Amino acid sequence: MSFSADIKEELSRPASMGRHCRLAETAAILSLCGKIIITENDHFCVKIQTENLPVARKYFTLLRKAFNIKAEVAVRKSREVRSYSVVVRKDWEARRLLKETCLFDADGNIHECMSLIHNRLLRQNCCRRAFIRGAFLAAGSVSDPEKSYHFEIVCSSQKKARQLQELLALYRIDAKTVLRKRHYVVYVKEGSQIVELLGLMGAHVSLMQFENVRIVKEMRNSVNRKVNCETANLNKTVSAAVRQVEDIRYIEVHKGLHELTEGLEEIARLRLEHPDASLKELGDMLSPQVGKSGVNHRLRKLSLIAEQLRKGEEE
Repeated sequence: MSFSADIKEELSRPASMGRHCRLAETAAILSLCGKIIITENDHFCVKIQTENLPVARKYFTLLRKAFNIKAEVAVRKSREVRSYSVVVRKDWEARRLLKETCLFDADGNIHECMSLIHNRLLRQNCCRRAFIRGAFLAAGSVSDPEKSYHFEIVCSSQKKARQLQELLALYRIDAKTVLRKRHYVVYVKEGSQIVELLGLMGAHVSLMQFENVRIVKEMRNSVNRKVNCETANLNKTVSAAVRQVEDIRYIEVHKGLHELTEGLEEIARLRLEHPDASLKELGDMLSPQVGKSGVNHRLRKLSLIAEQLRKGEEE
């Protein structure tokens, strides 16, 4: 089972909530994966279709508890994939369902109003969270956190995507939108914000699983960064020491170390005797002791002398 399926299974379990929250959750499911069928004699039928059994079960339960509607359930199997249909066939039940979920306007026409300002279903915080939960159940997914951080909800229109973005923005979730195969996808890629979303929807078990993976990944990345940094510093130190030894050997052959000042000769001989020593270790061997910057200054002088000798030889 995928991580998304685990989340939807968790969210589909019975939870105590008011009827207003059930209306908001039902409205989100209908808005994002519902279909309204109107016959020639103006008979209404409302249907949702999903490949996820927990989603079908949750919607069926919402209809029973919030509207006292016993919907028809059908299962279809095609190429090893099962799809579930939940249908409200009675005209008066379908009309009542659409009206109470704000999918009918005042004149009785089909009109989706997910606006945060005008939709009475989204006035309370608990109802807004229920709506986000319903939207995810209907058309959402979360990638396996072991691989990447990606949360998305697929919307059939730009208007729905924009309104969902506005709803998430109330919780400081910076969701983006992208057009993908004639659908508008609202997505979040920040791990901490996906954690926030899971909490908002009430998927607390999945939240803990996500957080555990995120903590381990961040620790692993932190360790890797430190190792890479230390490795780079070690390579840099070794390369510098090799160049210093080469310069000192060149001075020894073409000038003689005895021609150097006392301080430069002392550090030159120490470097030849201890090619693997750090600047601090070399400084501690001097008498009197010298700090890292002082040792580095002397070695740079030696490199400059070697460079001048090479130029003179070339000329």
